[in-house]
Amino acid sequence: MINPTELKPEILFLSFISSKRKERIGFIEHTALIFQASGHFTLETAGERTSMQQGEIMLVKKNQLGEITKLPLEGQQYQTIVILLKEELLRKIALQERIENVPKYSGPSNILIPANDYLQGFFQSVIPYVLHADQEITQALGIFKVREAVKLLLHTHPGLRDFLFDFSEPHKVDLEKFMLNNFQFNIPLEKFAILTGRSMAGFKRDFKKTFNMPPRQWLLEIRLNEARHLIEKKNGKSSSIYLDLGFESLSHFSSSFKKKFGKSPTAW
Repeated sequence: MINPTELKPEILFLSFISSKRKERIGFIEHTALIFQASGHFTLETAGERTSMQQGEIMLVKKNQLGEITKLPLEGQQYQTIVILLKEELLRKIALQERIENVPKYSGPSNILIPANDYLQGFFQSVIPYVLHADQEITQALGIFKVREAVKLLLHTHPGLRDFLFDFSEPHKVDLEKFMLNNFQFNIPLEKFAILTGRSMAGFKRDFKKTFNMPPRQWLLEIRLNEARHLIEKKNGKSSSIYLDLGFESLSHFSSSFKKKFGKSPTAW
């Protein structure tokens, strides 16, 4: 089982191969083009839920919090191929293609790309690199393949221009609403600050005004209260809820729960 194989670190491919259901909650840092080679893929964010079957392609916007479910079908392994479209390289492509004055993108953050011969052929050309992950590929070739992916997207779907080349910073959002919708994601405070359109100092300042306590304390409080609710009302089990609530380990969750409520989650 390979999960993941990064064929060219920080430049080109991520290939996920698995025979088991896997779920991951976290921060999507880079725009990505994803090909579903086999199995079923679902990405759920606060505002959208998008799924892919075998042979489908999805374009995913950077700077999102999301839950990814990877489900192999009976008798098959699960496999996706991910092409990372990092902003630094997209900026270079925009300069070379003379793409400028792109308005702020306001459409869906995750888009299913209709299948076409160009993109299907592109991912077929990538598969040898997935199958031979132990063989080094040059940086120049990696960048060439990413450029190829972007050119094919623009050729087959010109309307994706604003999606790909919007380099604006996240706008300042309603802090209370955002945090109540996303407190369960286990990401650094710096990422929360970015996603709410604030500097770290501004995030901490606004957070204290909104919730009357520091971010780390508030996150622990709301996660523990939610855990108590799930245990009392939904018959939740510690081993099945701690990761979904942003705790790094079961032991950390159990000790924090006992410290706050006087009893361990299992005793509760």
